[in-house]
Amino acid sequence: MTPDIAELERQHRELQLPTADLDDAWRLGSLIVAEARQRGLAVTVDIQHGEQQVFHAALPGTSADNDDWIRRKAAVVRRFGEASYLVGERYRAKGRAFDLDPTRYAAHGGSFPLLVRGTGMVGTVTVSGLPQVEDHLLVTACLARYLTER
Repeated sequence: MTPDIAELERQHRELQLPTADLDDAWRLGSLIVAEARQRGLAVTVDIQHGEQQVFHAALPGTSADNDDWIRRKAAVVRRFGEASYLVGERYRAKGRAFDLDPTRYAAHGGSFPLLVRGTGMVGTVTVSGLPQVEDHLLVTACLARYLTER
């Protein structure tokens, strides 16, 4: 169930919120945490609105390493304006290694732009703790669910 570049680009177009205020961030973050708990996943969840951290939860089994992965994956999203997994897949499709400083950037799955329809990117939503595809799928599945339940 690994998404290809076309699917990742479709997610970018479709997983856009009508609004993204602090209450939206809390509800989305809480939904991701509830899903992770139900599935017994050891993940850390982080939502940034602009430069402000507006949601952060570390579930049992995680460590400070997950916070570092979140920081580096979200830096990719802020720099490129697209999901960290999509950025990494584009590099891999060209047969190239991601060449930005690995102490600052990680083009691995799990960070997605917090997109507002008609506005663009206002922040990031990031998960760390699973293999990169699973981190990405958890974020995008929860974003899709959040949009339908809104």
